[in-house]
Amino acid sequence: MNFRGISFYLSLFCFPISFLAFINILYASYFDYFLSIDTYFSTLIISLIIGLGFFYYGKNSKKNINFIEQLILIIFTYLLTSILIAIPFYLSNYQVTFLNSIFESISGLTGTGFSIFKNIKYLDPTLILWRSSSQWIGGLFFLFFLIIIFSNKLFNYKMTNLTYCGDNNFNSESNVKDNLLRIFIIYSLLSIGILSLLNLSGIRLFNSLNLSMTLISGGGFLPAESLSKIISTNLQKIILIFSFILSLINFYLLFNLFNKNILIKEHKEDLYLIFLTVIFCSLIYFNNYDGLDIIVSVTSSLANSGLTLLAPDNNLSLYFLVITIIGGSLISNSSGIKLTRFYILLKITSLEIIKLISPNSIINKTIFGSDKKISDDHIKVSFLIFISFFLSLFILSSLLVVDNIGFEKSFKLSILTLTNTVNSEMFNMQNLNFANLLTSSKISLILFMIIGKIELISIFLIFKKILFKD
Repeated sequence: MNFRGISFYLSLFCFPISFLAFINILYASYFDYFLSIDTYFSTLIISLIIGLGFFYYGKNSKKNINFIEQLILIIFTYLLTSILIAIPFYLSNYQVTFLNSIFESISGLTGTGFSIFKNIKYLDPTLILWRSSSQWIGGLFFLFFLIIIFSNKLFNYKMTNLTYCGDNNFNSESNVKDNLLRIFIIYSLLSIGILSLLNLSGIRLFNSLNLSMTLISGGGFLPAESLSKIISTNLQKIILIFSFILSLINFYLLFNLFNKNILIKEHKEDLYLIFLTVIFCSLIYFNNYDGLDIIVSVTSSLANSGLTLLAPDNNLSLYFLVITIIGGSLISNSSGIKLTRFYILLKITSLEIIKLISPNSIINKTIFGSDKKISDDHIKVSFLIFISFFLSLFILSSLLVVDNIGFEKSFKLSILTLTNTVNSEMFNMQNLNFANLLTSSKISLILFMIIGKIELISIFLIFKKILFKD
């Protein structure tokens, strides 16, 4: 195991935390929030020391790490960065326990949005900003993992090759740096664009800043008690819908907006997602709800954000849970099983039925009518992902039932955890107090929030490599 190589890359994920801490120090200094500024100085110093330590330990190592080592790197990244992000929560004046601090930071990094804080309006503004920035950095990290690591053809359980993902030639170190820089620039520009639109629509700058980091990452943290406290006008709702769509579609669509041939040929998955959004909205359009509120909820569910403007007494929670399970594009911050995998399972099932009825018929195994073929490996992986999702759902539900929150809430919460979706009014789960859950439940949710992001099959691959060495 190339631990030096892993430590080198691990160090690179520590420095952005230092940068975020520095930004919060500037923010606290400018607005005279000196009561909490020491916590961000501590985070800055600790993250720099750990980052530099890992950097010097691994700088002379072989930088080429194999896929299993890459998966271990991802898990270590989530664990280490969650500890660093937890420092301001733990050292704050709100008497947050260490476990609750880790819970809050993991929820931010994975874009889930579960929170141990109940009265957000009474929180220190710097801590609200820190919560939102944890989502933003988590979304950026996941895009790095998704495009650089999960594009590995040997264990392509993310199946990114079925949808256009730009230049897949990551053999050279300079090529990797170029792609990471491009991802960072596009991600940052999108964040600034959403921030500008929200601010121009009449939302105060502080709320716009926090909400923009939440929307681009598909997260669930808010700077207020509910979304309805921030969003009120139709223009603001339209900007919200647009932001959710940006979060659920293929990230590389934004690279190719001016190339019409590529848009038509390589981004049919996104067309299917837009078409599916229209269908889902149409199915509940006549249920006496505001049309824009419905679109907000549907796009939010597909983007696995969970934010909504619907009242908590709606009777559509199961409907939105199903949409949440489907998720968005393969190359996006959304979680869930993903539309493409459902498409593969449904298409192969229908083809098998056709073969039984008409054995001599010609079978077309293309994905979304493109030139790319669905291989046997894609079918196996789609089936395994489907099985592993419901296996995780069964395990987590069983663990949560012990906490006396009831079977229905345990089942709903398990789905939301595995799809990294916040427990909002849309699912009638907004009154759940995470701070009062048993320690075993919190640890289970922490583990499955990570598993929901990187998927259970990755854990199986690591155990397979350890137990059955070639």
